[in-house]
Amino acid sequence: MLQTPAEFVPLMTAQGHPDPIAFVFRGGKLLVREDDLTLPDARVGLPLHGLRADQFHLVGLWRDRYCSTTWVDADLQPQDGFAFVQLRSLFGSMDEALLGLASRAAQLAEWARTHRFCGHCANPMQLATGERAFKCPACGMIAYPRISPAMMVLIQKGDEILLARHVISPTGRFSALAGFLEAGESIEEAIHREVMEEVGLKVRNLQYFGSQSWPFPHSLMIAFTAEYASGEITPDTSEIAEARWFGPNDMQPEAPPGVSISNLLLNANWPGQRNASK
Repeated sequence: MLQTPAEFVPLMTAQGHPDPIAFVFRGGKLLVREDDLTLPDARVGLPLHGLRADQFHLVGLWRDRYCSTTWVDADLQPQDGFAFVQLRSLFGSMDEALLGLASRAAQLAEWARTHRFCGHCANPMQLATGERAFKCPACGMIAYPRISPAMMVLIQKGDEILLARHVISPTGRFSALAGFLEAGESIEEAIHREVMEEVGLKVRNLQYFGSQSWPFPHSLMIAFTAEYASGEITPDTSEIAEARWFGPNDMQPEAPPGVSISNLLLNANWPGQRNASK
């Protein structure tokens, strides 16, 4: 599953390192070598792109190597042999631990990009000391990295489960229902609201399954299972392209990405024997 590797240690103070791991993002895409999808060498590849150490924001330590990240403007073009690649397209092609770090770095780079100036008084922001935050030296406003919690729920009805295809899904795959929390909501309240809004059903017996940071762009997916209580499937066509029950004898839809908690949730609760995940 896509996650920060266990050996990672977050840092609050920048450090020097002779060979740091450097994540460079442009519009959500990661700079890598075209031939082997590795990161650019900090001593050669970064200067080649005109990047300096003071442009980077700290991420932490991984296997005794300092990790940092930055973002670049849309007009910066990769040098020969390099390319900016979508993180999703690196699933299965990049080392899973490194990809987990990249997902963390992507969120920090986007936070730095969108908090250069104070949202209250428009003065330039400065990094705070002792915590991961930007602070405005003029008015004192503090901005922490943005995290957007989203619920995910797999509804069970006897030996069937409910799966749906979301209108805005980049893959068009069937998956569990999901949606962002609204201000003032608990996760449980969001599940009941989203299920009713998206498919017109009532559920009960919510059970926590697990959570996952998801860098598209800064989500925290919080997964549950729930039992069907009442209602008929009535999709909200503005959000749901199709929703239906799947039983043990139904043809299994294409699995969600193996790095996603959606895949784990589905595999753990499929009614009957589950085909191998891709």
